[in-house]
Amino acid sequence: MSENAKWYVVHTYSGYENKVKANLEKIVENRGISHLIHEVKVPVELVSETNSEGVTKESEAKVFPSYVFVKMIMSDATWHIVRNITGSAGFVGPEGRPVPLTPREVEKLGIESIGTSASVEFKVGDSVVIKDGPMKGFVGTISEISSDLKKVTVLASVFGHSTPVELDITSISAEEIN
Repeated sequence: MSENAKWYVVHTYSGYENKVKANLEKIVENRGISHLIHEVKVPVELVSETNSEGVTKESEAKVFPSYVFVKMIMSDATWHIVRNITGSAGFVGPEGRPVPLTPREVEKLGIESIGTSASVEFKVGDSVVIKDGPMKGFVGTISEISSDLKKVTVLASVFGHSTPVELDITSISAEEIN
């Protein structure tokens, strides 16, 4: 049955993304329709900003403001549920008719990996050891994590200078640094 579920994009009013997500998840739970509406995602990424005093603050920023991604089996009933949630402006598609994302679009947008941050134990500012490649063994600090959680930028100390290095997230380790 889940092979019939496809990803759809729902346009929301500005600032209503999380409200639409929460309300939809509550309806799915209350009505017991998780077999029809599988997942609801609001893509976010971690953004670091440094103010004039050198204080760095991390916050979440929406990757696609005013959009929510819903993996569901399209039917009149599910269309009606999603379309009528407070804050929903309707599905993305010609004349508001829902058009599912293609597998290539899902992959390119990183939809399947969005929201998997719980499995990534790293955050900006963590000290790490590079495990692979020509910089294996170098110590650095994570300065950026990609929104798809697959790449990191590490500021590695090379001859006393911080050098940004982009790596796969699997190429670093949070081992104890002595």
